[in-house]
Amino acid sequence: MSLAHGAAAAETALPRQIADAIAAAGGWLPFDQFMQLALYAPGLGYYAHGSPKFGALPASGSDFITAPELSPLFGRALAAQVAQSLRATGTHEVWEFGAGSGALAEQLITGLQALGQPLARYTIVELSASLRARQQERLAPLMQAQPGLSITWADSLPDSLRGVVVGNEVLDAMPVQLLARVGGQWHERGVAWHEDTLVWADRPTTLRPPFEVEGEHDYVTEIHPQGEAFIATLAEAFARNVAQGGPGGCALLLDYGFPEAEYYHPERQTGTLACHQLHLMDDNPLIAVGEKDITAHVNFTGMAVAAQEAGMELLGYTSQGRFLLNCGLTERMAQVGLPQRIMAQRLLLEHEMGELFKVIGWCAGPPWPALGFAVGDRSHRL
Repeated sequence: MSLAHGAAAAETALPRQIADAIAAAGGWLPFDQFMQLALYAPGLGYYAHGSPKFGALPASGSDFITAPELSPLFGRALAAQVAQSLRATGTHEVWEFGAGSGALAEQLITGLQALGQPLARYTIVELSASLRARQQERLAPLMQAQPGLSITWADSLPDSLRGVVVGNEVLDAMPVQLLARVGGQWHERGVAWHEDTLVWADRPTTLRPPFEVEGEHDYVTEIHPQGEAFIATLAEAFARNVAQGGPGGCALLLDYGFPEAEYYHPERQTGTLACHQLHLMDDNPLIAVGEKDITAHVNFTGMAVAAQEAGMELLGYTSQGRFLLNCGLTERMAQVGLPQRIMAQRLLLEHEMGELFKVIGWCAGPPWPALGFAVGDRSHRL
């Protein structure tokens, strides 16, 4: 299916569904609601249908590559931190949010096994039926090889939670609200339907970025209430388990983004919203709706504040490169051939994934010296 501009777009199911939602909302839809439909509308949204999505080359029909697809050493190194976290929390469960192709789950399970770390249950929280089917197919051999390990799927977070939560590129796919300062006045940017086409539309708002943006120049940025609510929900689920006498837990999230002062820098005047299709990036989410990914960088300060206010303790915050070095990636690279080392090096290099991607960790209960943040912790920058 190819989604196009104008009248052609009106003939496709997802733009028409969005047009109906706009009409039902009175002619204007906030961007976060549009993004929710574009990515997750059942059977039609980008993450709700069966396109390849993850892969190294556009010839495969994929749109982007993530760290677990880039190198299996990513998950093997992360397993060292997960193993320490399981021991520190006295638990034997891992929860992964948005497991994509299932590559990270495969790497973590085999990595924990290689480390001799007991694991009783691995639960994947996945909203996409097509991705869930792909994950089940990929992990079936592991389920057969380890009959004592329960690999299960869920479509929502339980009320009470224990264990280690892992999420790679989860927060960037959560819908964001757009704010636009135009002529010195702040507006919320949303979507309207005009002459059979999706168009931008702004409305005056009392919403503001959490960090004052200097200057009077026109400026577009994002705020992240859904991501922050997700973090708070995690914290509350951990707290319920602790209140019931159960063990604690921790969360490790990896994504691209910045601390607040960098996120809302005056020169970042067009925001961070981006779309990915066939390994090309563009900044217009209103075309090819449902055929491409829509993301925004993470404001890690906002996530840290949400976690703190909900009762979690910060374990650390650092670059992905430094985190993986702390977890022994270079030692693992020395054990593989040159082609594998070259791919794994992209996880570390500053101009690749090493610097743009960050890792943040929290725990429910007293913090401990977490392996991945032992050197190069940047918590003071949040």
